[in-house]
Amino acid sequence: MTAAIIFVLLTVLMLTGMPVSISLGLTVLTFLFFFTDVPLESVALKLFTGIEKFEIMAIPFFVLAGNFLTHGGVARRMIDFATAMVGHLRGGLGISSVFACALFAAVSGSSPATVVAIGSIMIPAMMKAGYPKPFGAGAVASAGGLGVLIPPSIVMVMYAVSTNSSIGALFMAGVIPGLLCAFMLGFTTWWVARKGDFPREPKRSFADVWVAFRRAIWGLALIIVVMGGIYSGMFTPTEAAAMSAMYAFFIAIFVYKDLKLSDVPKVLLNSANMSAMLLYIITNAVLFSFILTNEQIPQGIAQWIMDSGMGMIGFLIAVNILLLVLGSFMEPSSVILITAPILFPIAMTLGIDPIHFGIMITVNMEIGLITPPVGLNLYVASGISKLGLTAMAKAVWPWLVTMLVFLMLITYVPIISTWLPTALGMM
Repeated sequence: MTAAIIFVLLTVLMLTGMPVSISLGLTVLTFLFFFTDVPLESVALKLFTGIEKFEIMAIPFFVLAGNFLTHGGVARRMIDFATAMVGHLRGGLGISSVFACALFAAVSGSSPATVVAIGSIMIPAMMKAGYPKPFGAGAVASAGGLGVLIPPSIVMVMYAVSTNSSIGALFMAGVIPGLLCAFMLGFTTWWVARKGDFPREPKRSFADVWVAFRRAIWGLALIIVVMGGIYSGMFTPTEAAAMSAMYAFFIAIFVYKDLKLSDVPKVLLNSANMSAMLLYIITNAVLFSFILTNEQIPQGIAQWIMDSGMGMIGFLIAVNILLLVLGSFMEPSSVILITAPILFPIAMTLGIDPIHFGIMITVNMEIGLITPPVGLNLYVASGISKLGLTAMAKAVWPWLVTMLVFLMLITYVPIISTWLPTALGMM
């Protein structure tokens, strides 16, 4: 009954169109006031302690780094390199878009930023080259989801904060799944292009590829700065985020010189706005988690699942269905911060590896970014391509099917996620 009251309150508030963060906070306050003896003063304390974690500082730094890279010409050079590598294949510009999204995802940590940075250049280029508009928009919107799977990932940081998991291990665990997903999306792009007999680019010489690589090397080096620094123990994931922000600022201003010093205040303000939004969601989600734990709801659900004999496989199927539905209606960070405190203890009870579980949840969030009605990447790509939301939903279906197959692989073959961090001694 307690769980029903909490979730009915939350659902009713969200159905009014209220932002998720405020819905979470009001649910907590209403429940505390009317149904418990917990003093309301404890809310202020939990709001403060909820974000008093060193790991959370990684979020504004990764957001800032992503904004510097988006405005600093890094995306254009990565696109040139990707096109030089694979542009000669059938549907080469589409495959280049997927490759470029994977590269940019590895330095930005944000899916919408990846779609904006790559899509604003590649979608018009594909249309000019004779590709159908839905093909270009669908490829970029789908591959943009790699921004939450290939590390560094803000979504992974959210999961780690919610479950007290290792951010470094999660980042390393995302490398192989991220590369596998990029390959599968690239193959789907080639298959659709081959079926439609789409054009290809002239094959580049080795010298052209080398020149494109040299131009992109400063941006690509950020991958080594973040991942190499974390693995070597030179700095923590939070310190890596700060380093990535400083590095992105340096190359955007002083190396590529595509961003002027006069533009920096605008980038800082945009980053502050996005970071404040994410941190506000976190604080209210921490309150919500406090209520759930105080009322013993996760433990009760875990006991019910164990008593029902559902088992690990049945639980994973149920979690995937739940997350795919929620991901279609809510922003990834909100979904993770609401569901992780409930699902994580159950997963641990059933013997599921926490890092594998985190990657599985992340892949669900990646799929949610291209599923209507609230798939964020659909809206971003729609704004760039001027396609309606219905047309965008139809455009992404070949890649959506591919990602559902990929989700099954990640869910039931955990070694894909756990092999690298285990080999590196991080698990």
